Amino acid sequence: MIDITRREFIKAAGAAGLVGAFGGWLPAARARTSAQVVVVGGGFGGAAAARYLKLLDPEISVSLIERDRQYVTCPMSNDYIGGNRAFDTLVHDFRALEELGIAVHHDSVVNVDAERRRVVTQTGAEHPYDRLILAPGIDFRWDALEGYDAAAAQVMPHAWKAGPQTQLLRRQLQEMRDGGLFVMVAPDNPFRCPPGPYERASLVANYLATYNRRGKVLILDPKDSFTKQELFMQGWDELYPRGMIEWVPGSQGGTVERIEVNTRTIVTAAGAQQADVANVIPPQQAGMLAHTLGLTDETGFCPVDQRTFESTRVAGIHVIGDSCIAGEMPKSGVSANTQAKVCAHAVLDILAEHEPTLPSLMNACFSLVGPTYGISVAAVYELTDKGITAVEGAGGVSPMDATPAQRRLESVFWRSWYENIVADTFG
Repeated sequence: MIDITRREFIKAAGAAGLVGAFGGWLPAARARTSAQVVVVGGGFGGAAAARYLKLLDPEISVSLIERDRQYVTCPMSNDYIGGNRAFDTLVHDFRALEELGIAVHHDSVVNVDAERRRVVTQTGAEHPYDRLILAPGIDFRWDALEGYDAAAAQVMPHAWKAGPQTQLLRRQLQEMRDGGLFVMVAPDNPFRCPPGPYERASLVANYLATYNRRGKVLILDPKDSFTKQELFMQGWDELYPRGMIEWVPGSQGGTVERIEVNTRTIVTAAGAQQADVANVIPPQQAGMLAHTLGLTDETGFCPVDQRTFESTRVAGIHVIGDSCIAGEMPKSGVSANTQAKVCAHAVLDILAEHEPTLPSLMNACFSLVGPTYGISVAAVYELTDKGITAVEGAGGVSPMDATPAQRRLESVFWRSWYENIVADTFG
């Protein structure tokens, strides 16, 4: 049993860098000097895995394959959409990883020959590996919402992959007519960042309260509850005019039946809503590469050995981050980062022909209800015979009776957490 109070956990998360608190302290097993590890995906999981492999064993050959030359983070993108930060604060490159000796290739993977252990890219290059770590993130189930597809996202953005979609949604919010309606379609479980839609709704409301006081946010949700619900609703009551944010659960007509893109109309069993701005976040699945390689099961995500994150479908391939099934861990940046560290240790142990150690993992999800109003949920996880499970009594959620000063401090922790996880991941 890990004995850690919620106050100590959150203090470590915000001020000292949660991402380094666990996972990076174990002594590394020395891999074979000639060993080659290829990592695919340069987000909070993939980039961290590449970085920690090289930090733990500088002699190992590590290659990172990432299509884009810069990575735009989803964490803090809601703060940008709400007008509270510049876009360039979300953008990070891979120069520090290259300086560590990691070979960074900006290319797309088209196939993996698991028998020959070769990664084949769009440019025709072949990258041999002894172990392959995949962090392909999420993709959308475009067939899940009638009338909504990739083309529709250019009119009704999802903004759930940061970049141009994030900028489009912010621009639409800024251009929304006075007294207009912002409609969010929340996704069903499981999806990337469980508190993310509700943080976004909060910061959109903050923007409206400042620049468009007659505007309204309507959340249509197939679920009947969501993470930190009481804390979000308490914050909405405290910060925003009554009725500015309305949440409609599935049992009361929140489930979408179809979307009419030309008129920005969302149809539910309870009726039709025409939006001035529509943020449609579709149901999600593992990144398409995982499907192409046969790593997914009927859930659309990747079953793994939760001790090492090695695929149970294809030997020699490890899957971390949003694409994997990791027991009780949610799909979040911290989850991906800590899984990356556990996976890096496991890979080095396997290459050294040692028994992988039992993992210790964590997650923390901070949310802004307003620019200076923060809430959080945190947990520590261990591997049991039931898989990765939360350690009873470790972590917790923000108290309902917190003072304004405490809420303000959690917003500081949120921003501190972001700077720390970026530094821990990208160097």
